[in-house]
Amino acid sequence: MTRILFQEQSIEAKNSIEDGDLTNWLSNKQEQKSDAGDHQSDKQHQGQLKDSLHFDVRLSDEEHLQHDEKSEYGSSDSDSLLPRMNRDSSIACLSRCSRSDYGSLASLNKSFRNVIRSGELYTWRRLNGIMEHWIYFSSALLEWEAYDPIRGRWMHLPRMASNECFMCSDKESLAVGTDLLVFGRELKSHVIYRYSLLTNSWSSGMKMNAPRCLFGSASLGEIAILAGGCDSEGHILDSVELYNSETQTWETLPSMKKPRKMCSGVFMDGKFYVIGGIGGSGCSKLLTCGEEYDLQTRTWREIPNMSPERSNRGQEMHATVEPPLLLTVLNDELYVADYTDMEVKKYDKSKKLWFSIGRLPERAVSMNGWGLAFRACGNRLIVIGGTRSHGEGFIELNSWVPSEGPPRWDLLARKRSGNFVYNCAVMGC
Repeated sequence: MTRILFQEQSIEAKNSIEDGDLTNWLSNKQEQKSDAGDHQSDKQHQGQLKDSLHFDVRLSDEEHLQHDEKSEYGSSDSDSLLPRMNRDSSIACLSRCSRSDYGSLASLNKSFRNVIRSGELYTWRRLNGIMEHWIYFSSALLEWEAYDPIRGRWMHLPRMASNECFMCSDKESLAVGTDLLVFGRELKSHVIYRYSLLTNSWSSGMKMNAPRCLFGSASLGEIAILAGGCDSEGHILDSVELYNSETQTWETLPSMKKPRKMCSGVFMDGKFYVIGGIGGSGCSKLLTCGEEYDLQTRTWREIPNMSPERSNRGQEMHATVEPPLLLTVLNDELYVADYTDMEVKKYDKSKKLWFSIGRLPERAVSMNGWGLAFRACGNRLIVIGGTRSHGEGFIELNSWVPSEGPPRWDLLARKRSGNFVYNCAVMGC
């Protein structure tokens, strides 16, 4: 019933304010706020307006907040966000703004700021299939960047605050809902740092039921599943946990049939798959099987030979040296980036076989697979890597739309960097 009401109101919102009118209204609001009592110099105001348009919005600026509360253009208690429109219609209309505009919205007044920070807009977007995918990656210790492929913008996240032990440890990353989770180690234990898109800030202190590293993971909407990995003593795990970003809680799921680490995880056809990795006797055997978890029946099913075969070059490497499989799913189709043969392969679910469909970008350079990222981003597959020499080089984002035919990679973005890509995640919300 609620969803039907929302859909009706979204139609009302669209008829009431067209996109151009909404943009003009937001711009006029900014100008009116300046004329209504902002006694700062023009130079200071321009600087604040520029900051508000960037990703790093100062949501904790108390002086700005007090000014918002006194503004005649809307109080913090008002249910109305847009003129001549109830709150639900306003939310429906604002949800169609780009994520890049949410910094401007948050700077208007406390009501808008609270809507952004509450996650209400993102909930509405998810329920109505409105989604933008941003690419988050780290190519420097404790530093993360985001890239908006729609507007072609690079953005810096706040620097992570952590100790030297975490800074130098191996890390895994995962984007789920409006959270970016980074897993690593401190002196005697595992630690999770959580970046919130809603507040543009990092926090720590979150604990899994069974802390781990070197696990396989994937997200679906507001949930993520983490499978296998190693505990703090180095024991390979078969345990599995589900994270809910809405409640920020962890749930222990039934264990896998085989313990494994350095495995890869994906969601496909509404089920979770963990593929490949290392396990077995001696803890150094490459696993070729996959396992499928049915969220409805809460059961695991083993799938033989689901891991793609390694090339002759790959077989020469020791199992613990090779990175996890570079797997991703787009439109419920499973792909792998074979860095040894520089090929893209696709999995035939009916025949349970892998077959080559084309080449990777020629400049997708890696160190035996390390420093290369392969992700689905909206309707595209993304390869992130680059060339470097003598500590200098570039990180390149290449994209291909599978629905348009065989792999034909377009350069999406390029930036100078002296490092490889350490971690990468795609957040869709």
